[in-house]
Amino acid sequence: MAVNDQTESGRNILSLFYALLAGSGLAFYFSWSFLYGTWTDIGVYAVSVVLIAFGIVGYLLYSIEE
Repeated sequence: MAVNDQTESGRNILSLFYALLAGSGLAFYFSWSFLYGTWTDIGVYAVSVVLIAFGIVGYLLYSIEE
């Protein structure tokens, strides 16, 4: 296995991780809001925005081809 293949595999794993991070942020927001009926809770926004933002930015950075 060449070095380039290893780095490509690592990049794919990291881009998948960041996509899951963004998805978990969305899932957290909708599940918490549905369970507790609080669609405008600032605490839920704070957690969700951080997860979604890191997920999107990380996915974009690791999906860029060199």
